[in-house]
Amino acid sequence: MPDPDPKLTPQHAELLVLSVLAEAPSYGYAIAKQITARSGDAFRLPPSQLYPLMTRLEKQGLVSPSWEEVKAEASDDDAPGRRRKWYRLSTKGRNRLTQRVEAHRRFTALIDTFIPSDGALGAAS
Repeated sequence: MPDPDPKLTPQHAELLVLSVLAEAPSYGYAIAKQITARSGDAFRLPPSQLYPLMTRLEKQGLVSPSWEEVKAEASDDDAPGRRRKWYRLSTKGRNRLTQRVEAHRRFTALIDTFIPSDGALGAAS
């Protein structure tokens, strides 16, 4: 019976986050939402996993942060907004992403060598 709630390993979570950031800079909540949406709700990266991962990626130099002030539409022009941290993939991050993608493809190809063809799945022994 398939696992109804697949779990992301730390390596897979890193791969997904770096892949999202390779497309465009983003902020934490948007990264998590994109991962959930693109996986058809199969993968969720809650704040308790996402933000420690983002901190680690930042410390390793894989992402570069910047801050943006965000104001609510109905707020006064003079009222301060809240700050939102944006992440951009660094050159080092692009290199790590390439390594993660290649490792994932090698692993998947190796696993595929053990999976029987569709016709062999229904064959009686």
